[in-house]
Amino acid sequence: MAVNTKSSGATIAATDLRGKALSWVGHHRQVCIESLSSLLQTWMSSLMTWLVIGIALALPTILYLMLVNVGEISGSWEGKPRISLYLVHEATEADALDLAHRLLERPGIESTLFISSADALAQFRSLSGFGDVLNTLDQNPLPGVIEIKPSITDVGQLRLQVESLRTYELVDTVEFDLEWIERLFAMLQFAERLVATLGFVLALGVLLIIGNTIRLAIENRRSEIEIVKLVGGTDSFVRRPFLYLGFWYGLGGALVAWILVQGSLLFLSTPVETIAQSYRDDFALSGPGILDSTIILIVGAGLGVSGALLAVSRHLSEVEPE
Repeated sequence: MAVNTKSSGATIAATDLRGKALSWVGHHRQVCIESLSSLLQTWMSSLMTWLVIGIALALPTILYLMLVNVGEISGSWEGKPRISLYLVHEATEADALDLAHRLLERPGIESTLFISSADALAQFRSLSGFGDVLNTLDQNPLPGVIEIKPSITDVGQLRLQVESLRTYELVDTVEFDLEWIERLFAMLQFAERLVATLGFVLALGVLLIIGNTIRLAIENRRSEIEIVKLVGGTDSFVRRPFLYLGFWYGLGGALVAWILVQGSLLFLSTPVETIAQSYRDDFALSGPGILDSTIILIVGAGLGVSGALLAVSRHLSEVEPE
């Protein structure tokens, strides 16, 4: 009876490959669990390491979230940059309304609001408390005003917009304070760079912390590593437990960082809401969402594995059986 040796050989090869893959996955799972178990057995020292990593990750995260909240305030604040056009006294209400409509056709202008001289006087009377003095005036000294809400935020473009608005015949004066806008944008840019720099420096710190911790773990298991290498253990086999140690250190530190961030924002939320209510605003601090939380965990775990890989690549080669 003829036997198809090619088919049998392919079946054996496929079974062999499947067995190796299952063995590889099983070893990874075993090493992953054993690495976590070893950290939990020395939970006090592991907790101290997680706290240090967590603080290093939490600080730039908190600053970043505060920057995001400040950006939301500046983006939604009703007192955002406005341009006020004070019209000449000879301008009629019809001319002013026509100008306000024509300004809407200009690029960079989101909305316009015309305030007649009578409305301006009424507002001034109600706010100033000088009603009796104003009643003695023969005529209304206040001009009509067109308030413009620009849709652009670039300081250079705003400056060009203001200069072009001065050319209209009905416009007597254009009022727009660019200094505080320039200061605001400069402060936000500085804060963004500060957060990025601080995050980079602290990320390096986390790499060094985890790298040094893994180096100590390699020294503590030197004799075990020498035996494994002596019986033919590959570098990847020896390296694997330390990479998982770095993974758990990084992930645990990221979890601590997430807890610290949530606690800090919860601690700050009450006074911030009190300040916002004093300005008749319903603003509330927004914490890390699902995406932000996931990024924190991924960054922490990634830094852990990277720090472990650097330490293993540097120190594992020094451990050789005699």
